[in-house]
Amino acid sequence: MTSKGHKRHADILKPTLGNYARNEWAIVGTNCENIKSLAQVVFKELSSQYSCAYIDTKHIDEKTEPLTKFDSGIQIDFLNCINYQQVKYNATFNSFQNKELFNACDIVLANGNHHEAKAQIVVIDEKKKTSLQKRFTQLNNIKLILLKDTENDIFSFIKELLPENNSIPVIQFNDIDKIISFFKNELLSAKPELNGLILAGGKSIRLGKDKSKINWHGKEQRYYIADLLKQSCKNAYISCREEQKNEIDSSYSIIPDSFTGLGPYGAILSALREQPDKAWLIVACDLPLVKKNTIELLINNRNCSSLATTFKSPHDGMPEPLITIWEPKSYAILLSFLAQGISCPRKVLMNNNTHIIEPNNPEELLNVNTVDDLKNVNDYM
Repeated sequence: MTSKGHKRHADILKPTLGNYARNEWAIVGTNCENIKSLAQVVFKELSSQYSCAYIDTKHIDEKTEPLTKFDSGIQIDFLNCINYQQVKYNATFNSFQNKELFNACDIVLANGNHHEAKAQIVVIDEKKKTSLQKRFTQLNNIKLILLKDTENDIFSFIKELLPENNSIPVIQFNDIDKIISFFKNELLSAKPELNGLILAGGKSIRLGKDKSKINWHGKEQRYYIADLLKQSCKNAYISCREEQKNEIDSSYSIIPDSFTGLGPYGAILSALREQPDKAWLIVACDLPLVKKNTIELLINNRNCSSLATTFKSPHDGMPEPLITIWEPKSYAILLSFLAQGISCPRKVLMNNNTHIIEPNNPEELLNVNTVDDLKNVNDYM
């Protein structure tokens, strides 16, 4: 029993997911073969740019040959092949595991005869009219209507589900070009907005003074970077420790660390926790040479299908974690690495699908941690 006004669970903003992923559609209204063939055509066109997934159900209950032969039952049977890996999972996935499994996918298509999704593509096929009518209550977010035959009209019970000012496109089932255009437009409109985050919560122990307060450009560095990011991002925030909140100019938005003691890793997680549907351009305050052109180069080369977009470090050729765009899908991955005792952003970038680009001006990625670094950077100022 809980007392009046007491909350059993913390208020945490949830990412906008469906049953499986952020962008998912159930194709319903025709036979399974038509659904699968349509999905195959869509994936053929989109898979070079987007991570795709298909969900279906096997119709016959058959005893499949295990990947490896064991006398006793096992839960996971994993086969590592030359060009792919195959997993047989001998248990039932729940809704939470589904979201983990499909987290990296940009587009998920499901056979709507067996699986529901947060959006639907309805096929008007006279042969499956009765079957479609039985799924009436599942059709709560129709995004596209496909006419299987040219003489078909939209069923009256489907018309009842359409909004008053109906703008849902109606396309012939075999008009592949228009169907592909529909998906491209949907994915483009679903592109996560980009926020900026300035990492200014460090204690600068090696340098001996607060790096975020150094005046290289006529103002404190944290404000200089924030003003740069405001020009290119939806919003810009300064990441700080809880005790720093009151010292930051009130005209700048802040995100205090809610994952404490983790350095930049905690700052990134804190931002994603605050707004999990946004992408975050992270820039450390100890990059005094970074300019607008370098930030715009990163944004213009952003790959939303990747976990992150970053620069190749001129120092060691590795991904540069101090100036990186983290996509919303990175939130679950960062948490999973943390659960394994890893709090290094670079390790996450190195061990995932990261889009890495060459900087036009490598010197802009020089960071200041020590007095010697400070002298080195001053030579470029």
